[in-house]
Amino acid sequence: MPHPEVEAIIQQQGTLVFPGVYDCLSARIVQEVGFPMTFVSGFGVSATALGEPDVGLLTQTEMLERARRICGSVEIPILVDADTGYGNAVNVHRTVSDLINAGAAGCFLEDQVWPKRCGHMQGKRVVDRDEYFDKIRAAVDARGDRPFFIVARTDALAVLGFEEALNRVSRAIELGADASFIEAPTTVDDLTKIGRAAPKPTVANMIESGKTPVLSREELAQLGFQLVLYPLSTLFSAAHAIRDACQQVYDRQATSSERMMTFNDFNRLIGVDARNEQAQRFSGDD
Repeated sequence: MPHPEVEAIIQQQGTLVFPGVYDCLSARIVQEVGFPMTFVSGFGVSATALGEPDVGLLTQTEMLERARRICGSVEIPILVDADTGYGNAVNVHRTVSDLINAGAAGCFLEDQVWPKRCGHMQGKRVVDRDEYFDKIRAAVDARGDRPFFIVARTDALAVLGFEEALNRVSRAIELGADASFIEAPTTVDDLTKIGRAAPKPTVANMIESGKTPVLSREELAQLGFQLVLYPLSTLFSAAHAIRDACQQVYDRQATSSERMMTFNDFNRLIGVDARNEQAQRFSGDD
């Protein structure tokens, strides 16, 4: 069954805008700001866990371990990038089962050939449609009657064209997926066609400086999108801020505190007071 909390959030929001995260700290910040849901980006985890690009170097176990930690650090539901499922349909079955046990509320599952690459990079290839449909069947079977929201992603638009991409996500929904995602449209016309034709709810993936035009929530809602994901905004912003701070220390041998969270605010974010209170309760002092 689809995840009831995720479905309720989508229905309440109409068109839900939410950012991606890559570690527990970014997930805590997203929750503190007030977003009702977030997404663990494979691109972000590959960059932060390995210092490597999203070209299939990240393994299933590495992604699962990061997802487990993130899911345990916040209370909001989390969708996880499951890439291609890390193998054939049997591997997909295991991946989905493991993600559910890790506390994930859902996943994105795509149809690229492994090793995959970021959907906004060159050189993508996709598997035959029947192989992808077998993976969707496996994901739905692994879910069973447990709550888990499956987003069917296809990268076929860039490789085989719009009609094939639409066929793939439409059939995936028929097989039990809960949302559709046609990756990397390159024009507003492409977005318009997807928003009108793709099964609902459907995802718009907004990557700054990527292949897809970045439109506002209102514009995407009018085109027919219900899930507007900014998967890399937190990562790009953090990288910019870290490099800026390092450059200041290198150039000036000093930092600019007005560009930083304060020591007390950061401790509040990560829950220092709550841990101190917990320690006091267990101290045994009368």
